[in-house]
Amino acid sequence: MTEELHCAGCGAPIQNEDKNKAGYVPTSALVDRATVICQRCFRLKHYNEVQDVDMEDQDFRDKLHELGRKKALIVKIVDVFDFEGSWIPGFQRYVGDNPVLLMVNKTDLLPHSLNENKLLHWIRRQAKQQGLKPKDVVLLSAKNKQGIQEAASSIEKLRNGRDVYVTGCTNVGKSTFINALIAEFGENEEQDITTSHFPGTTLDMIEVPLDEQASLYDTPGLINDKQFGRKRSLKERKEFIPEKELKPKVYQLESGQTIFIGGYVRMDFVEGDPNSFVVFMSNRLPVHRTKQDNADRLHPERVGDVLKPPYRVEDAPELTKHRIEIKEEKTDIVVQGLGWITVTNPRASVDIYVPAGTGVSKREAVI
Repeated sequence: MTEELHCAGCGAPIQNEDKNKAGYVPTSALVDRATVICQRCFRLKHYNEVQDVDMEDQDFRDKLHELGRKKALIVKIVDVFDFEGSWIPGFQRYVGDNPVLLMVNKTDLLPHSLNENKLLHWIRRQAKQQGLKPKDVVLLSAKNKQGIQEAASSIEKLRNGRDVYVTGCTNVGKSTFINALIAEFGENEEQDITTSHFPGTTLDMIEVPLDEQASLYDTPGLINDKQFGRKRSLKERKEFIPEKELKPKVYQLESGQTIFIGGYVRMDFVEGDPNSFVVFMSNRLPVHRTKQDNADRLHPERVGDVLKPPYRVEDAPELTKHRIEIKEEKTDIVVQGLGWITVTNPRASVDIYVPAGTGVSKREAVI
């Protein structure tokens, strides 16, 4: 392109290289067009559908600093399956004195037997550890439209006539949530939240009017490089990103034993009394148990065979070792983007191998 065009809907610079970035327009749509709107705005205008868009770390944080200078309600959406991987560190300091509504999405992935009140208390404790004291916490399954009414009520109660900014990392279901709001309230002007079919003109954001004075803004999603999977193939992603309720897999291990989760995670039980390890990852990922002495020859040599996905040895990710000391009972070892393993009993030493660059941490067990 010889001149820089801007989307007439949201103001983002027009580009035709990356459909996950703001301002994307297919090349075919740029021919003989004096006025251009990006694909994201086009889909909102014609289909009432918001598409997610990614933003690099520094650009995203610059946008967050801008929010701190506004008077608004900030909605922060996190993924309950990947709580740590979808948490924005230092979030409270970016949004200033603005109230924060914390929404926890994809709760349909957790076992139905999980007590909702216990989950809410766990979330509040985790948020407090991260320095955030939300005004309210709402549990969601935006895909299944569960919790949408409660979310809308909480937004209306907390915003006090102000604008609302919806924030979050990529793939937390931010746009799915907004689309659910549009579907629920867009055709009924008597509801608290009403919407327009047309986006606003705020750079890199989508504006959905709430009333004559205020709007809800969908902000771009932060890319978290510590989440595993961004650079894996679509076929593989379907294997390790869960779509249904997680079925916990329980393994009774003695020290010196190893479990592999596909070709992505290796966990060595190095030291401790016999213990129970519960795997909460995609139901499609097979778990293979073996002796620690055999583990070195299995990865990557048996990737695509005993260990899969991935499906070819040459696609096996490089694994990096992390030593985890378990001191409390019922502790989760979290692998960002893949799920977690719950260690039932305390006083255990574990080596966990994960794809290089993937975030690993431990926490109080969620289940």
